Amino acid sequence: MTNSTATPIWLSIVGIGEDGVAGLGDEAKRCIAEAEVVFGGRRHLALVEKIVTGQARPWPTPFDSEMRDVLARRGQKICVLASGDPFFYGVGATLARKIPAAEMRVVPAPSALSIAASRLGWALQDVEAVSLHGRSIDLIRPLLHPKTRILALTSDADGPAAIAKLLTELGFGATRLTVLEALGGPHQRLRSVRADGFDLKDINPLNVLALEIDSVRDARILPLTPGMSDDLFEHDGQITKSEIRAVTLAALAPRRGELLWDIGAGSGSISIEWMLAHPSMRAIAIEAEQDRAARIRRNASACGVPGLSIVEGSAPETLADLETPDAIFIGGGGSAPGVMDAAIAALPSAGRLVANAVTLEMETLLLASHARLGGELARISVSRAAPVGSMQGWRPAMPVTQWSWVKP
Repeated sequence: MTNSTATPIWLSIVGIGEDGVAGLGDEAKRCIAEAEVVFGGRRHLALVEKIVTGQARPWPTPFDSEMRDVLARRGQKICVLASGDPFFYGVGATLARKIPAAEMRVVPAPSALSIAASRLGWALQDVEAVSLHGRSIDLIRPLLHPKTRILALTSDADGPAAIAKLLTELGFGATRLTVLEALGGPHQRLRSVRADGFDLKDINPLNVLALEIDSVRDARILPLTPGMSDDLFEHDGQITKSEIRAVTLAALAPRRGELLWDIGAGSGSISIEWMLAHPSMRAIAIEAEQDRAARIRRNASACGVPGLSIVEGSAPETLADLETPDAIFIGGGGSAPGVMDAAIAALPSAGRLVANAVTLEMETLLLASHARLGGELARISVSRAAPVGSMQGWRPAMPVTQWSWVKP
């Protein structure tokens, strides 16, 4: 028989809606009433003021994501108020990174998106959900496919208009937007309008935006498969072409939550498509040319992955202090002294490396690496139809030698 000591629960996290105390169950009310200190936004604290018996502490400005005030009171009876479901883009997830679940009691309320779906009659499992609260609205770009339904958390009263403007610019002006304001409270309101005719005024800062996507034929739609059209990227010719990019992404074999180093990133197309594979994907684009680094930043925003990290400088010097990658792609500049050795050394066991060569110098390096370490070698050739006088013929692109390897 094993003796164990139960960890005392000292922290309560209570989800609250716009209906305040009226929408709380008995357990939630008890957590608030028995707390020595109640933390929350000023609006939340005002909603539950009549049942708070301890000290009410509004969040500091700017918000402390480290939660120092809460952690400093470990062992006291503490209650934290959150909007709706504390674990849906909420403060609960922040606290759970610092406090074991066994020390917390969580009483969630319906999230704003759950309430929005119920008001619209939308099945949540068929809806794309995205939080744009305090985040770039460019994150919505990969979701913009015709007939898609999206629920978006916005930052403030200006968010819906900014999103409508972006949609119109991208060819989605016919999209129907519904602004759902102050959901669940006495001032709840729903208003709908086309994106290209957005004219709503006096929008409540607490709003959710529902989108029913419609588009013109030439709208900027980001496909789900790798190997997007080269035309979707701004570039100076230094870009891994669409067909080669698709093969390269397949060789890199992205897995959720992984980090890629894209060495000699050029236009950033490889790292951008890596990140588009799933919202949990991360990438660091390493690029020596300042103008190309700026171009990568623009491409990342235009393709809906503004979180792409960009490091300006030459490899291998810039690699020394970077977070350990799960996979590495080497494109431009791979033949420079020390780059390949540094990349191989940086990979952990089971890490993947893919390197492409179009020059004889880089190909020689890849052949030598294959002879020394093994892995897979492939020669990729693509020809495109092009005019030959009044007729059509095949024009071959430069062949690409690709080495892929998994570190033992």
